[in-house]
Amino acid sequence: MSEMISHVTIGTNDLERAILFYEQVLEALSLVRVPMERSAPFAMWNRGSEFRPAVALTVPENGQSHAPGNGQMLALLAPDRRTVDAVHEIALSAGGTDEGAPGLRPHYHPNYYGAYFRDLDGNKLCIVCHNAEGDS
Repeated sequence: MSEMISHVTIGTNDLERAILFYEQVLEALSLVRVPMERSAPFAMWNRGSEFRPAVALTVPENGQSHAPGNGQMLALLAPDRRTVDAVHEIALSAGGTDEGAPGLRPHYHPNYYGAYFRDLDGNKLCIVCHNAEGDS
């Protein structure tokens, strides 16, 4: 599936504050910040050895304020359920807002273990592991 995704861009009104939040969350998922030179304020993370897919963070280029959409969400894979728990805790400790504690969501599928939160700008994220307990 990753072959069809180039990158996902998340909007913010305060890039430096958002970078501090996302550095903690994405580092726990083994994503690394990509050093970039660019005229517009921008930050990006990837797996290091693979440039794509990537998660990008920026202020809107049209000069308007960022506003999160209803029904939009970024879901990031975790290697195991313990990582889902840890990332959710990191996000809340960094100022994120809880949107659903870590746990099974069997209405999606029997092994769907996810946690939901909003970042400092109100963007909704999910951290999810699709593996059975103990599988990674």
